[in-house]
Amino acid sequence: MDDEVYLHLEHDGKILLVDEYGQGPQIPLPGRTETGPNGWLLRLPLEVEARNMGLEWDVKRTNRMDDGSTIHVVRYGTPRIEWPANWAWKDHVISDSAVHPLARESVYRTIHRLVAKVIIRDPEGHILLGKVLRGHFTGFWTLPGGYLDYSEHPRNGAIREAYEEMGIDINIADPMGESGEASPGDDFCHIQERIFSSEGIQYVSFTYLVDLSHRPTLKPKPDEIEEGAWFILDEAIQRAASQFDQDALEALKNLEEIT
Repeated sequence: MDDEVYLHLEHDGKILLVDEYGQGPQIPLPGRTETGPNGWLLRLPLEVEARNMGLEWDVKRTNRMDDGSTIHVVRYGTPRIEWPANWAWKDHVISDSAVHPLARESVYRTIHRLVAKVIIRDPEGHILLGKVLRGHFTGFWTLPGGYLDYSEHPRNGAIREAYEEMGIDINIADPMGESGEASPGDDFCHIQERIFSSEGIQYVSFTYLVDLSHRPTLKPKPDEIEEGAWFILDEAIQRAASQFDQDALEALKNLEEIT
């Protein structure tokens, strides 16, 4: 494969693959290890190849993927067709070694990274932030939170992260019983989605709200959080390094202004 523009067409769990000659659609075989003389048998189509199949599509974004020697350009689009039953299941692409690495990487980029955060507010309205020692925001302030574990509800992930990072036990309201037994209250639950770079990795963030009856003793995790501190809402917005945190805190401020 060269540095031409490739096309990732996806529709309800199906994507378009072609063979080395641009003929498709082709179907991957999960578990296949034979990759042929080129090291691959199936790939993403070029735009011209998709047009030759009579396809039209709506472009969503363009990603640039660096494999260490070449930066590949992949354009993502939604085809203007009914559900393509004879296309490849997206989940099968990754498990067939005969699918070109660019196609597998392209599918990998579309998998959502899930993050859970929590706004912890004391009785005076101050917001808890942690100064981070490692990861994306080293040296900056963020809300308690992080990546979800496998098979973990975002609400439970936020509770876990608050304990791991700050050493405090919290309860997040769950009025609908979404993560277990229902518990009364307002969880706020501000949900955001964003792609931050041309690499195209997509993040979804769930931010909850907890109002405390008293300010707890903090026990920051030594290898992750340098210190925890409480800030008035406006200062927390200014200090928060994460765009997700800023937006969630701004949403909370806007909610308070209209209620």
